[in-house]
Amino acid sequence: MPNNELIKKYGLKGSPLSGLVMATFGFFIGFAAVSLYGPVAKNFDDVMNMSGLLLGMLVAAPSLTGSLLRIPFGAWVDKAGGKKPLFTLLTLSVIGMAGLTVILFFFYPDRLTIEMYPVVFFFGLLSGCGIATFSVGIPQTSYWYPQKKQGLALGTYAGLGNTAPGIFGVILPFVLAGMGLSGAYAAWFLFLLIGTIIYAMFAHDAYYFQLRHNNVEHGEAREVSEKLGQELFPSGKVIESLKISAKIPGTWALVALYFTSFGGFLALTAWFPTYWVEFHNIGIRSAGLLMAFGFSLLASVIRVYGGHLGDKFGGEKTAIGSYSLVLIGALFLIITSNFWLALIGEIIIGAGMGVANAAVFKLVPKYVPKAPGGASGWVGGLGAFGGFAVPPILGTFVDLQGTEGYSNGFIVYVVLALMAITISVILMKTLGSQKEA
Repeated sequence: MPNNELIKKYGLKGSPLSGLVMATFGFFIGFAAVSLYGPVAKNFDDVMNMSGLLLGMLVAAPSLTGSLLRIPFGAWVDKAGGKKPLFTLLTLSVIGMAGLTVILFFFYPDRLTIEMYPVVFFFGLLSGCGIATFSVGIPQTSYWYPQKKQGLALGTYAGLGNTAPGIFGVILPFVLAGMGLSGAYAAWFLFLLIGTIIYAMFAHDAYYFQLRHNNVEHGEAREVSEKLGQELFPSGKVIESLKISAKIPGTWALVALYFTSFGGFLALTAWFPTYWVEFHNIGIRSAGLLMAFGFSLLASVIRVYGGHLGDKFGGEKTAIGSYSLVLIGALFLIITSNFWLALIGEIIIGAGMGVANAAVFKLVPKYVPKAPGGASGWVGGLGAFGGFAVPPILGTFVDLQGTEGYSNGFIVYVVLALMAITISVILMKTLGSQKEA
């Protein structure tokens, strides 16, 4: 039976292209929450008078839920398809943005005091649920495409979606200047709400999941889906894959590497605007631009080229080189108060993190061949936890050292980079040689 007739017979909707577009769209609008507080942290700090530790925790709050929810929601895709998990995450994020908008309208600036910190933090956690859409969109996209086309599809998905924090980091301060803090977050809330409605209306699961939702038996659903070009099907072994990968040392080595590169990326996307404003006395709008173009967008775009480098030189060598860039960039940021040298440091550390992010996932199937899916869950979820863990440490340096702490805090990235380089060398010399033997 021709494909068009099969689609009509079973009432199927969507196509691989529309599946990719909607997964990318959902990830983009959710992932923007990485920049929820960072670009306007000074506005909150001016009225709430937070310590450096509390400020660091606030800008990192979205990354806590955005990292830890990646594991269960990514696994949920194999049971329900991608639409329901991603829509659930976006809905939670909408609730968080609604709560934050209401708080700002009724309490900012005069009544938004430090006593309200737990409430602002809580709504940051809820808003951050959208960050976890990454782990849903990956399998959602994968189920739509045959194996030979997945590289381009997933590269497009991750590359375009990852630009959201940088773009929002640029836009938010400009909207702030025109609409005020409350108006800026109201506009963001409306954007997220409308985007979530658009996703709910136009996103569709891959054909197999549509058929199963319509009570078509597994065998028939698989046969029809294969005729329509689908090659991947859920194995039903998600928990087993997580258990197997958790017992393999290579999984935890890769978690540590991703903690430094992607967790570090999330942390600095939130922290760099504060660094530029407080340490270099840069305006909020300029700080947003510096973060976006000198770091966030750079790291997102160069990640694509990092995959090419991994193919050419091997994941371990690429990781060693990229984490060396992170080390060099961090040293620049520590030793100088000069604006231009600090900008060079930001660019170097951003390039290193972008390439490293690609190198880590290049290594997943090599070191965890029996359960790459489970390993990807651990690496993506726990590695991204660095986005929450690092900013409070950077804030503590400010508490202890004052303004100088904004530069000295980058010693954290020196330590993380040295750890990552060491782990990469061990992987190449020890585990790598064992696999070759």
